[in-house]
Amino acid sequence: MHYEGTIIRPPSEAFSIILQVTVGCSYNKCTFCGAYKNARFRVKSAEEIEEDLHFAAQHCTRQKRIFLADGDVLILSQEKLTDILTRIRARLPKVRRVSLYANARAIRSKTLGQLAELKKLGLDRVYMGFESGSNEVLNRVAKGETAESMIESANMVNESGLFLSVTTLLGLGGRELSEIHARESAETLNRMAPKQVAALTLMPLPDTELGRQYASGLFQLPDQREILSELRILVSSLTLDHTMFHANHASNYLPIEGILQKDKQKILDAVDSALAGTVNLVPEHMRAL
Repeated sequence: MHYEGTIIRPPSEAFSIILQVTVGCSYNKCTFCGAYKNARFRVKSAEEIEEDLHFAAQHCTRQKRIFLADGDVLILSQEKLTDILTRIRARLPKVRRVSLYANARAIRSKTLGQLAELKKLGLDRVYMGFESGSNEVLNRVAKGETAESMIESANMVNESGLFLSVTTLLGLGGRELSEIHARESAETLNRMAPKQVAALTLMPLPDTELGRQYASGLFQLPDQREILSELRILVSSLTLDHTMFHANHASNYLPIEGILQKDKQKILDAVDSALAGTVNLVPEHMRAL
């Protein structure tokens, strides 16, 4: 397989075939993200993609899932996406699930009919970087979205029948907006109705604008206890039902997972135990992005 730059995939795609069809991120302005800062966005050629599909057909015969990288593959034209999905069906008939990252802007660039067409061709799961449901936080980190615009995008994914997974970033509001970030994120998530919510914890990177704000003292990162409190506010405020909730990413201090509302109290009890000091947290040196 031919990979360029840093390849990032969701934890739940750990055993998937990773097919890189774009390089970088078409937006690439979020102040907290350093994943693609040195990569100019481009779409890989049909020949490059075909070579990797040929390799996967020969060497990845046991895998039944495929993840399309990089940052926002859904931004591709409908023609390009339908061509890629058609090729996957032809070359990898055992693949049962195709997933990709999609920012809210890319989702809104499609019609409901186009999203439904992609589902029909094999696209199953859309991972959306939500980060925060607070407009103030979103504005500070230059997300280029509002809570309302992300709700609109989420509704489109849900109406098309695709599986929506969203990621929220604990600590993104800093100490100043910690509670607002948690409460408004929960309120927005409740309106988005995703099938899965993944909570990661912010780790400021030195080569990002937010990392420089952190180094200079302009941005104050919540400490472990404050992050746990933020997590508790988020979970306690979620009214989602039959939604998978994961906070088991390597960046998190307390690995937890469950299904809302069924496991909500169990999750809150685990957070309370951590706040009480009766549960060991992941040490700083073992946390990672």
